[in-house]
Amino acid sequence: MAPGKERSTTAAKGGKLPSFMAHMINRCTLVVVISLFALLLGGCAGVFGQSPREQANDAIADANEHIAEHNKLFEEARDTYADVKEKIESGGDPTEEDRNRITEAKNTLEEARTNLDEARDSLASVQDLDVDKTVKEYADLLLQAMDAQLAAEAKEVEFYDLLEEDPALENNREKAMDLLSEIGAGYEEAEKDYSRAQDLANSNPKVIEAAPEGG
Repeated sequence: MAPGKERSTTAAKGGKLPSFMAHMINRCTLVVVISLFALLLGGCAGVFGQSPREQANDAIADANEHIAEHNKLFEEARDTYADVKEKIESGGDPTEEDRNRITEAKNTLEEARTNLDEARDSLASVQDLDVDKTVKEYADLLLQAMDAQLAAEAKEVEFYDLLEEDPALENNREKAMDLLSEIGAGYEEAEKDYSRAQDLANSNPKVIEAAPEGG
């Protein structure tokens, strides 16, 4: 169900809860980002400590770990929501268990966001290193994408807050659909930035080793 297509505020007993659109799930896109992190960085080793290349690779490895955990938790949150959605749509009034499962989905998504934020912090450290400017441009595009995704996921947490109060969206369907429109726009923005990063990697194979499209 695309945001904006359904604006009914009728009681949802036996009705439908909104579905997240396919393009809103950026798990696959993030897997591509993980693969893209195989950077071929230059830089001379210092007398003491790590070279810029080693520091960048460590930062990227740390980001990869957090992104992988984000992906896992993000999918768990979506799966939990899908289970609750199916149960409520089967008929009957929402139960306390349904509300608890919605809270579980929200908490899992918040944990996922924490991991993505930590990945962002690790990647941001690359900007301060003496590495090729293309690598810095590439990292900047990924940071923009992560910022857009984090903002969209924050809106998704708001959506779960709304469901906790009104699991069947009997009184808040219009507000929920407005939120979904904002969420969808945010994920689309993130996807565009991920795509720009992919294009930059593809056009600079001597600097950035990019994965095939689709990860």
